[in-house]
Amino acid sequence: MNPVRDFNLMFYIYVIESKKNGRWYTGSTNDLRKRFNQHNTGKSTWTKQGTPWKLVYYEACLNESDARSREKYLKSGMGKCYLKNRLKRFLSLTG
Repeated sequence: MNPVRDFNLMFYIYVIESKKNGRWYTGSTNDLRKRFNQHNTGKSTWTKQGTPWKLVYYEACLNESDARSREKYLKSGMGKCYLKNRLKRFLSLTG
């Protein structure tokens, strides 16, 4: 498997931020562009109230199970602390 050539076999964990209210949403998908577009066009039940959204963070995995586990972690208290620390420069520029 060539991860560069087989990019469509990747699974993504992402964090988006609402430009409307500043809230964050964490999710996972195998097509990040398509999913991000769904969020911004109101086609996602959980995020349609926060449109428009901006992508603030993502990771890629070769395995869907790994991606789901990582998503679950990033939604936990420890995961949220990790994201705050990981994105502290971004947060200082925007907040």
